[in-house]
Amino acid sequence: MTGQTKLVAATTWQPTTFQLWHGRNEPPPHRTFLHAGSFTAYLESADLRDLRFNGVELVRRLYFALRDENWDTIPGKLENLSLDVERDRFQIAFDSYHCNRDIEFRWHGIIRGDDATISYTMSGKAIRAFRYCRIGFCVLHPPGEYAGRPFSGRVPQRSITGTLPTTVGPQRYEGGVYYPLFDAVSKLTVSLSSGVEAEFDFVGDLFEMEDQRNWTDGSFKTYCTPLALGYPHSASAGQAFAQRVGIMASGQPLRPVSSSQTVKLSVGQPLGRKLPQFGLGMATHDEGLSGTDAALLRCLGLHHLRVDLHLKAPDFTRLDRAARECSALGCSLELAIFLTNDAEAELGRLKASLPPMVQVARVLVFHENEQVTSQQWIDLLRDRIAPCLPGVPLAGGTNLYFAELNRSRPKAAALDAVAYSINPQVHATDERSLVENLEAQRDTVESARTFCGDLPIAISPVTLKPRFNPDAVGPEAAPDAGELPSAVDARQMSLFAAAWTLGSIKQLAEGGTASVTYYETTGWRGIKEVDSGCPAPELFCSSPGVVFPVYHVLADVAGLKAAEIIACTSADPLRVQALALRVAGSTHLLVANLTAETQTCEAGPLAGDRAAVRSLDAASAREAMTQPLEYRARRAFVPIVSSTLTLELAPYSVTRVDLGGEGS
Repeated sequence: MTGQTKLVAATTWQPTTFQLWHGRNEPPPHRTFLHAGSFTAYLESADLRDLRFNGVELVRRLYFALRDENWDTIPGKLENLSLDVERDRFQIAFDSYHCNRDIEFRWHGIIRGDDATISYTMSGKAIRAFRYCRIGFCVLHPPGEYAGRPFSGRVPQRSITGTLPTTVGPQRYEGGVYYPLFDAVSKLTVSLSSGVEAEFDFVGDLFEMEDQRNWTDGSFKTYCTPLALGYPHSASAGQAFAQRVGIMASGQPLRPVSSSQTVKLSVGQPLGRKLPQFGLGMATHDEGLSGTDAALLRCLGLHHLRVDLHLKAPDFTRLDRAARECSALGCSLELAIFLTNDAEAELGRLKASLPPMVQVARVLVFHENEQVTSQQWIDLLRDRIAPCLPGVPLAGGTNLYFAELNRSRPKAAALDAVAYSINPQVHATDERSLVENLEAQRDTVESARTFCGDLPIAISPVTLKPRFNPDAVGPEAAPDAGELPSAVDARQMSLFAAAWTLGSIKQLAEGGTASVTYYETTGWRGIKEVDSGCPAPELFCSSPGVVFPVYHVLADVAGLKAAEIIACTSADPLRVQALALRVAGSTHLLVANLTAETQTCEAGPLAGDRAAVRSLDAASAREAMTQPLEYRARRAFVPIVSSTLTLELAPYSVTRVDLGGEGS
C-alpha cells in the first residue's frame, strides 16, 4: 500500500487503556490472594482460581454455574461480600443473585480454608419456576497434572478405578445420552503427575467428569447432575438447592515447582515444521472490501478466503463476491458447502454457478443434518464436482467443535483433509479462561492424528465467540438493548485478541496444522473496521477504518511464512508464550504477554549482541491501528547479554524480536 496510511484523524478517537487492553472501559477483575497451610489460591468474584498445594496446581477454577435450557451461562451479581482472610486461614461469605428473562435464583456461598481442607458450600433457592440445564458447582482440573493419571472414586454402593485419557477423551453419545469419562461419584482421588495426590469430596449431588479439551478448554471438568438424567430440568418456585465441595491433598512434588517472577523462554532446535497456510473468513456483513481494505489485507499474503454456501437456498451472489475478493487479495477460495438430502440437484446448481477463473484451495463438505460428514457426500462430490475442480482437496469433518469429530471419527481413507472449528468460549468467557484454553488447541490436533493419520488438518474457522449455539433446544433470544450480538466479542479490536491469536498460532503451528482460517476480513468479527464504522460504537470500541491489533500479528507471520518453526518453551505459558521462527539464517521471536500485568521475560540462548524489537501495547496501539505502515517500520534495539535477551512486556502486549537482521 502506498501513499497516505492514516486511517482516522488523531483527535477523533481516544480509547482508554482498558479498552485497548480488552475492549471494555473497566479494570481487570480483582484477585485476592488466599493462603491456608500448604494451599494457595486466588478469589476472583465468587470463584476460586489457581488452587495449589505445595506449589502444584490442583484446580484451575472452582465455581458455581447456572446454565439455562440452551446451556447459556446466567451470570450472578455478588452481594454482601465478607472477607476474613488471615495469614494461614480464610473464610469468605457472600450472596449471589442470578436474573435473566425467565430465570431468577439466589444463593449463599461460604468458602473456607485451613491447613487440611478447602471447602466451598452453597445453599440456594429458585425465586420463580424456570427451566435449566445445570445448577451447581464445576471443578476444572489442569490437564498437565491429570492427563494419563490413575484415579479412584466412590459411586453409590461401590468403588471404581481407572486412568484419565492422555489424548483428548471422546464424549460418547448413545441413545440420546451423553456419557462421562466415568460413572458419577461422591468422592474422587487422583494421583497427579507431580507426585501429589488430590482428593475431592462432593455433597448434595453426584459429580461426573468430561474432557473439556474436546471444546479446546484447558481442563478436565468435574460437574454436578449426571447427564444421563436428561436435560433441561425444571425448578419450581421456592425449590431449595444445596451442595458442598471439599478438597484435600497430600504428598510432596517430585520436582521443584518454579516460583520465579521472571518468565524464562527456552529457545531450542528446529521442529521440522513450517507455518500452516493462513486465511480469513469472508465478512458476514454486506459491505464489500474498499480499496483501503484490499490494499491492507493484501499485505498479509493470505492463502485463502472462506465463504459458506448453504445449497438448500444458495446465495450465489455471495459466491461471486467471494471470487472478486479473492482476486483483490491475491488468494484462493476455501469453499464450505452445506448439503441436504437433495444433494444431487444442489450440486448441479453449484456446478453451473462456480465462478470462472477462481482458484479453489479446498472444499469443506458438510451436511445440514449431520454433525460429521458422512462418506456418501464426499463420494458424491468426487463424482459430480471434482472433475470441475481437478486436484482440489475435499475436506470432511465438522463445522462444529473437535468434540463432534472425536465422537464420530470419519474414515480417513475417504478424505483429502479433515476440518473442524475452534472457539475458546464454549464454557467460559473471561480472559484467564481463554488463555488457559490455548494449549488445548494443540491437544486436539495431536489427538486427531491418532485417527486421521497424516491427513492435512484444516482448522476453519477460529473465532473468539461461537458463531451459533449448536446445543440450543429453544429459540435463541435476540440481544437485549445494550448488548452486542452473540457472535461478536468486544475484545475483537483489542490487544488481548492479538496476544491470544499469537498463542493460538503457536499451538496450532507447533502441533502440525496444515491450514488455519481466522475470523473475518472486516467488521467487528474481523481484523479491520469497515470504513463506515461499526453499528454500535458505544458497545464496540472502534473507529471507521482502523485496523485491529490482531492484524499486525497476522502481518508479522505473513512476512515469515517461509520460516521453519523453532522449539520455544515458556516456563509459565499462562503468562507468556512465544513463537520462534528461523529463515535465511535469522531468528525471529513473536512474544505475547497474556496477562493484565507487566511481565519480565528472559529468552535464550540467542546469538549476537543485540536484537531489533517492536512492541504492540497500549502505548503504541493507537498508531498501530490508525497508521499501520508507519508503526510497522519502527524498531528499537535491546542488548543481548550472556546469550539472554531480557524484555519488559506490557500488559497484553505482542513483541516482535528480530536477530541476525532487522526483520521486515
